Amino acid sequence: MKPYQSFKEFYPFYLSQHTNLICRRLHVLGELCALSCLFYAVASQHWWLILVAPILGYGFAWLGHFGFEKNKPATFEYPLYSFLGDWMMLKDYILGRIER
Repeated sequence: MKPYQSFKEFYPFYLSQHTNLICRRLHVLGELCALSCLFYAVASQHWWLILVAPILGYGFAWLGHFGFEKNKPATFEYPLYSFLGDWMMLKDYILGRIER
């Protein structure tokens, strides 16, 4: 894989790995479930739920990659940029900047 020097350089590659709409929607679903889990963990003070949040987020995302996109998640090669890409893609998805 290409060594990216910045997130700005990486993000177009990240989006190219999420062209399948089902994969993209599973990412969004996983991120929203993870956020909900985190908020509930804080509100209810059930701190163990913080451990469940990444399982939800990555579980849905990886299902999308392996089941629908048929590629390897970028998080294996670029964990930080990929994590940032997840949230940037969620923002772009909500704002209608990418196909839903």
